Formats: sequence, structure tokens, C-alpha cells
Amino acid sequence: MQSTGPSACSSYDDGMATDKTAHNYEIEINHAASHTRACVAPNRGGMVTTFDVGDRSVFFLDRASFDDAEKNVRGGNPVLFPTPGKLDNDSWAYNARSGSLKQHGFARNLQWKVEEQRQDAVKLSLESTDATRAQYPWDFGAALTYRVTASELHILAEIENRSKNIMPFGLGFHPYFAIKNKETFALETGATRVFDNVTKRQGPFSKDALVLGSREVDLHLLDHGSTCVTFQRDDAPVTIESDMMTAWVVWTLPGRDFVCVEPWTCPGNALNTRTDLWELDPHEMALVTLIYRA
Repeated sequence: MQSTGPSACSSYDDGMATDKTAHNYEIEINHAASHTRACVAPNRGGMVTTFDVGDRSVFFLDRASFDDAEKNVRGGNPVLFPTPGKLDNDSWAYNARSGSLKQHGFARNLQWKVEEQRQDAVKLSLESTDATRAQYPWDFGAALTYRVTASELHILAEIENRSKNIMPFGLGFHPYFAIKNKETFALETGATRVFDNVTKRQGPFSKDALVLGSREVDLHLLDHGSTCVTFQRDDAPVTIESDMMTAWVVWTLPGRDFVCVEPWTCPGNALNTRTDLWELDPHEMALVTLIYRA
């Protein structure tokens, strides 16, 4: 991938930051022939903020939360590493080590480095620091390559263990899909059991549980049975396709024009339970691919 210099998304959206040092600076990548584009914010957790296909906005973004450096971004596609979901009491214990991590880990709150860029792709990287080791005592290297093709956003995640000991981790993404009419939402799943994070109860799956409307929905599909999912939103389907993501979460809030369908490599609290936890040998690298198709 050859560097051609960053293209700021401000060329499409007035008021967006072009200063590379600003926390809300964005880079545009695009597939001109299909009018597909994405915007990436390296200083805001390395996240994708915008994914557009033609005149359709696939992702929802609360611009005010993105522009406020003190807030977690409500929208886009936040990166969840080294643990998706919430740990019991925000604490973890693995072999002889233990520590504390906030929900969804620290990657979404850190600045990522721009490594390479071309018109349709950009590669970002993140490395362990004293600050990350205080929460998660492993040396790691992480890279995310975002690429757009016709109607698709591709993600390649590379996670390397640079420690002398086995490194446990989970990876996830938290995409906010724009939806105007929540009554149109329908998700195809083979799940038979779910964990309802609102009631904190586990039970049988019912399609009624995925009816979006006047209540918060925070549903973990315990046995979806596939690394892919397809769902309907408004007048168009969306497919999420992965090679390693097996845990799926559906979340939305009443009165907000988004629904999150989140792919994770493991359930929440996996650093404690080890359920589907990825454990890398020293100097081993894990590769995870993901495609959003809209």
C-alpha cells in the first residue's frame, strides 16, 4: 500500500477537522466508481466514523459526542480491545495475573498511528505503552487496515503478542447502523438462547426480543451459530461477514435512530471465564477479517 497523503472528510462535510493533531481529525477513503466511502478517525480510537454507499449513510454518528474529547463516541464503528463487553466488577484474573479494565477495553480511547494510505484504504497501528500495561500487562502490537470496495467496508485486524508469556485477548466492533424506522428491523439468526443485559437474565430466544421500539434492547445471542449475520433496516439489508467473530450483540436505545449489531470474537467477561478467549503464544499473530456489506 503506497502512501498518497491523507484526504480529509471535511471535503464532504463542513466543519470537520483537518488538523492531523486534532482529536476529531478524519481521513477519507473511497471507491469512486461505486460512490462508496468511509471516514476514519485515527486520533479517536482508530474508528470508522462514516460509511456511505451512494447517498445512503450506513452508519449513524452523533457528531457532538465525536467532537467532545471527554465523551465516548456514540456512533460509527468503535474498536473493542483487548476485551469486548463488560468484565465482572471491571476486573479480570488470568493465571497468576489480575487487573482492571473498563467496559470494551482501552483501544477506543487511544490515538492510533497512520501507517499507510491510498485512495481506497488506510492502515493504522497501536502499540502497548506503560499506560496500557498498567491495565493489561502484556506487550502487543495491533493494526487495522480499512478498505472500501463497491458497497463494502473491509477490515483486517492484526494482533501480535510481543510478550514472553501467553497473551489472552478479545476483539470486537461496535457499529452503529442508521435506521429511521425501527419497525423494519429484522435479523436472521439460528440462536436458541440469549442473555438479556437489561434484565441480566438468560433464557430462550424469542423473535419478540428483537422488536425495536420504546425500550432499550441489549441482547447477546449465545448460539447464533455463524460468523455472519444479515439484517433488514429501513429499505435495505446489511450483511456482516467475518472469519472469527462468533459472539453477536444487538443494542439500541429508545428515541435514537440507530441499532448496533456487534460482532465480537468472544463473549463479555471472557478474560475471566475464558469462553472463546483467544490466547496467543509469544510472538504469535492473530488475523481477523470483517466485511460490512450494504
